Amino acid sequence: MTMDRDTAMQVASVLSRGLPYIQRFTGRTIVVKYGGNAMENEELKNSFARDIVLMKLVGMNPVVVHGGGPQIGELLERLNISSHFVDGMRVTDAETMDVVEMVLGGRVNKEIVALMNQHGGKAIGLTGKDAGLIRARKLEVRDPSPEVTRPEIVDIGHVGEVAGVNRDVIDMLTRSDVIPVIAPIGVGDDGKAYNINADSVAGKVAEALQAEKLILLTNVAGLQDSQGNVLTGLTASRVDELIADGTIHGGMLPKIRCALDAVNGGVQSAHIIDGRVAHAVLLEIFTDEGVGTLITRS
Repeated sequence: MTMDRDTAMQVASVLSRGLPYIQRFTGRTIVVKYGGNAMENEELKNSFARDIVLMKLVGMNPVVVHGGGPQIGELLERLNISSHFVDGMRVTDAETMDVVEMVLGGRVNKEIVALMNQHGGKAIGLTGKDAGLIRARKLEVRDPSPEVTRPEIVDIGHVGEVAGVNRDVIDMLTRSDVIPVIAPIGVGDDGKAYNINADSVAGKVAEALQAEKLILLTNVAGLQDSQGNVLTGLTASRVDELIADGTIHGGMLPKIRCALDAVNGGVQSAHIIDGRVAHAVLLEIFTDEGVGTLITRS
């Protein structure tokens, strides 16, 4: 089917406007944390896969880190394994960790890889256990209950934090024109597997790679002020002020801190974008306006 002249001109105009961004980011590494609604809606899943494949084809080095909390919860429920949270983190005993590895390292990871390959990419799925990609240490959570005189350490099982990233593994793949797709499971010095927050893994991977950008997909339009306006073009110091005055609070705090750590650790910019928008990643990279909140060091 042949497109009409006006449509063809629009397509040519869009492609032409993207040229400066392609030139600017060719050869640069962009780490994308993929999760939320973008992983559950078929149209959004396909648009995300196409975005990542296109980025690779025009010379960028995308690295994807994915979550999968809802999928884990769904399988735990089907298996009648009870699940509860402490400070927003799933308490993960050995039985639950088996399910986490099955869902993140198996079902979710391989689905993302298959979708990218279906759209013409060359993706490979990994967990942090592969070639010691993500070294983990057990995460300690302190309970600040008013009933105790000093905070108690709460054992939440196989939940970890990133102790180190073996960037050689990722570099080897990107040099081979492969798109790494990483499940946020790390391995400790004790050889045990640990479930790690995907935002945190994405941030630490971006730091290790000294990435051009860290992009975090969310289920909101971005960081918003008290009137619901999306805030963007923020410096690290301005973000600190917004945390201090209470503008940034609740569930957005961990994501913002992850973005701050990344830019303070050498990543050029961090982006918190609306994953409910089709082609959100391309819109953020190839337009000045973007679809979320941009944070830089200065």
